[in-house]
Amino acid sequence: MSKLTEQLVVETVDLTKNYDKTTVVDKLNLRIEEGDIFGFLGPNGAGKTTTILMLLGLTEPTSGTAHIYGYNSTREPLKVKRITGYVPEKVGFYEDLTASYNLAYTARLNGLPEDLVTKRVNESLGTVGLSHVAEQQVGEFSRGMKQRLAIADILIKMPKVAILDEPTSGIDPEGIVQMLDLIADIAKEIKMTVIMCSHQLYQVQRICNRVGILVNGKLVVEGLLDQLGREALGGGRLRIEVKLTEITSKLIDCIKRISGIVSVERSGDLLLITCLEDLRPKIAKAIIDANGLLVEMKIQRYALEDIYRKYFREA
Repeated sequence: MSKLTEQLVVETVDLTKNYDKTTVVDKLNLRIEEGDIFGFLGPNGAGKTTTILMLLGLTEPTSGTAHIYGYNSTREPLKVKRITGYVPEKVGFYEDLTASYNLAYTARLNGLPEDLVTKRVNESLGTVGLSHVAEQQVGEFSRGMKQRLAIADILIKMPKVAILDEPTSGIDPEGIVQMLDLIADIAKEIKMTVIMCSHQLYQVQRICNRVGILVNGKLVVEGLLDQLGREALGGGRLRIEVKLTEITSKLIDCIKRISGIVSVERSGDLLLITCLEDLRPKIAKAIIDANGLLVEMKIQRYALEDIYRKYFREA
């Protein structure tokens, strides 16, 4: 086990995959920490699925290395598979068999002792809300139910890492929200690290704390969503919106004197304050001291679309 990777869930070093003369993944350096819900973003053909296959040891890299919990995905693929669950975009089950039988089959393939099989099957179905259809044939399931069953399928072996490739594909809007919340709840409950590949930005923003954006096989940016959002909006700085009943030059001057304030701009009945850190308590005190009346104050929201647009354009 690599000493470098002992504290990381996923680490790739210059991971590269070529098909003939085409480079699909280009010197990918990725680090994912324990407990992350990591959003792996990029347009179709960006190299996301190829990266997943290399992480799982299902295809060999042309060069570079990939490790999961320190295990080399190419040299130790069985060890990687024991601790990793994978839900592909198109899930497949034996449709003429029941949900419980499909899961029991997976349990036995993973070498679970027979006295644990039924217990683990029942627990997994309960976790994803499918206990009531345990004895129903999977061919009768909706797309959303099959996606839930796919989550139950990987829970059979209680993985440390779950890799989900477009887990909400083909599900209706209400089902998407339920699926995303289910993924987030499970990850928190069993302390499972999640890598979610998607091109649906709002879905990633709903549950992910970190993202990486892949464009033409290159990782153009990776990091905490909050930090990337700040950089996309204002070079790593915070933008705070302050609404007041009245804006005076005296009040603006008081705010400008606060250490860490970069700029104060007026926009109608709003002040747009750029600062190096969250200075809302000090700003509120300055407004009160200047006899101002504060109506509302909030950190300017960003959308993942802002981050994606910025780095996709630069790439």
